[in-house]
Amino acid sequence: MDSHDSKESSSDQTGVDHPPSFVPPSSRGAYDKNVTIEEYIHYANLTRAEEKIHLPNPDKSTGLVAQVLRRPSVQQSASAIATGGGHESPSANDEKSQRQASAEGRAVISADEWRDASRLMRTASWGAGFYLITTDILGPYGVGFALGTMGWGPGIVLYTVFGFMAGYSGYLLWKIYLGLDSYEFPLRNYGDLAFRIFGPIPRHCVNILQSIQLCLICGQVIIQNGQGISQASKFRLCYVVCILIFVIAGFIFGQIRTLRNYGLMSAVAVGLNLMVIFITMGVMAHSPPNYKISVLGSAGSANDDGSITPDAQGNYPPIRHYNGLPNPNSLLGSINGLMQGVFAYGGAQIFIEIMAEMRRPRDFLKSMIIAQLFIWIVYLSYGCYVYYWQGQYAFQVSYLGLSVYGWSVACNMMAVISGLIAAGLYGNIGIKVLYNNILMDLLHAPALSTRAGKIVFAAIVPIYWSTAFIIAAAIPDYFGFVSVIAAFCIVQFSYSFPPILHLGYTIQKNAARAAMKEGFDPVTGQTTRLDGGVRRYIRGFFADRWYVNAWHVVHAGGALAVAGLGAYAAIQGMIDAFKIPQVTSFTCTSPLNLNA
Repeated sequence: MDSHDSKESSSDQTGVDHPPSFVPPSSRGAYDKNVTIEEYIHYANLTRAEEKIHLPNPDKSTGLVAQVLRRPSVQQSASAIATGGGHESPSANDEKSQRQASAEGRAVISADEWRDASRLMRTASWGAGFYLITTDILGPYGVGFALGTMGWGPGIVLYTVFGFMAGYSGYLLWKIYLGLDSYEFPLRNYGDLAFRIFGPIPRHCVNILQSIQLCLICGQVIIQNGQGISQASKFRLCYVVCILIFVIAGFIFGQIRTLRNYGLMSAVAVGLNLMVIFITMGVMAHSPPNYKISVLGSAGSANDDGSITPDAQGNYPPIRHYNGLPNPNSLLGSINGLMQGVFAYGGAQIFIEIMAEMRRPRDFLKSMIIAQLFIWIVYLSYGCYVYYWQGQYAFQVSYLGLSVYGWSVACNMMAVISGLIAAGLYGNIGIKVLYNNILMDLLHAPALSTRAGKIVFAAIVPIYWSTAFIIAAAIPDYFGFVSVIAAFCIVQFSYSFPPILHLGYTIQKNAARAAMKEGFDPVTGQTTRLDGGVRRYIRGFFADRWYVNAWHVVHAGGALAVAGLGAYAAIQGMIDAFKIPQVTSFTCTSPLNLNA
């Protein structure tokens, strides 16, 4: 007899007898506002204890590649859907249960079935997590340009600070995830965190902002690689066709539905990025910068200090380096360069999705620390090298600034492949956020695990990529476009939201007084709170390590200040860009073709 039909006491998988009023997690809606944070924490503690017992540490001798290539056993072979739209079940019976759950609000699934289904959704290893994080974040091609807008000292310091703070934000998200995720109530995306801590309205705001960010980043990658294809063709191929080639490839590549299947491809993307880095370093040391396109997007053009203006004979100024700000009288270029640093570490928006697919979410911290350390070393090593050899001529996409055509083509083609994988990753998560939070919630679309859901997903992919292309192509200022994304979106997910979420989680968790029998009772399914309002929040703030909470207030405030400063610089830069007649991406003329 199903629990929702029973008029007598029932028991769960632990054998605990429950009163008739008890509603098991498997019978609750995905976003039931009646589930308290105390209940989420209770089941999360049970899940973490079970993982520690039944999922021992993997063989430490297993390397990253083996971790990525390793497939789980048949019983654990269900592929995860990172944003909660279901999973691809290993049998027809499991898929049937998923369809019934979608149609009947999960009520037909027993507690054991629901927990088993949740376990099957977690298959990724820590090695796969490392490659997914690195694929998402690793893009050092703008670091030399950023150093050129800020100078040696400020540039190195700020990239180090932002890298450390991005890692700290990832640590905060990891702590919250372990504290709120469970087999009974699995966490799937960033918006789920906001819902469980602050409620439905913050959840919708986070989901909307994340959708915008992922769509814009996908568009940014499309434009960047369209320019690369255009340059490789020596501008003989119509520019909009170059972009459409990349977009059409995205239509095909975007049909991959699970992050688990991106593991091996992510490793390929990381390898290709490293190849581009090594090639550009070798070429830059033995050839001059691409002086002709420096006016279109070099550090000197952003600083507006005349350092790239040729003399009457057409000779360009020598390469310059600055220990401090290149042009203290004009901070817009330096602030936009700062936003490049923010953009460089903007991977936290998919950390929850990655953790949701891991068999051992505890291992995410290992994946993130290794990935962030690797990324920071690559960023600064490569950025300093580019700035040393190209100075104020360092282009915003470094491999486009190579003056040797053959090597430029080779780098462009490798970057196109790795960019396609990265854009596919952004599009994959972006589509799922939209699908699960708009189509399923509001329009009652079928679960992604069903045949109908897979058809709808396949149909959305070209629409999503086309939308990303249209938005990005309509903006002529690529540099300004990146700054807008960084200021309005990336700062929030990587630096503002994590301390705010952790603050809300900690206050509510610590406000419960066990001595007075406050908290969640797993027998009755009821949560007891003896007070509420401001008094309860103040008690939670000072209950345990109040100085950490105070630091998070300062942390969030500083991040919001950086976002406001970056937004001002980005908007002003966009206003200045639109004052000058420029081609958009809807024509045959490439923005890199100065002879057009």
